[in-house]
Amino acid sequence: MNDVRNGFTIYINTFFQGPVPVLTGDDEKFIVFETELEAQKEIVDNAMIRLQQFLDGERDYDDAITVEEYVVPVTVHPDGSFTDEAGKCFGPEREH
Repeated sequence: MNDVRNGFTIYINTFFQGPVPVLTGDDEKFIVFETELEAQKEIVDNAMIRLQQFLDGERDYDDAITVEEYVVPVTVHPDGSFTDEAGKCFGPEREH
């Protein structure tokens, strides 16, 4: 069954494009999470990696403590593309 479904993806704000999805898999497709909590945990996991890199001397302090990513609810279409709250369409997504 290939119906429209809801999901969550991770965005950042860019200077030229504005808000855009940021997290892709090895296949270069955007990752869409089933729940908001899963997406939030991914952001926290990435933040913890940056903090550890700071402690290991591999990243500077400001870069390590800055979290620019945030969770956006999206509508996933049967072709794997998804639309965000602003009506911008991206895709295809990768099952996660």
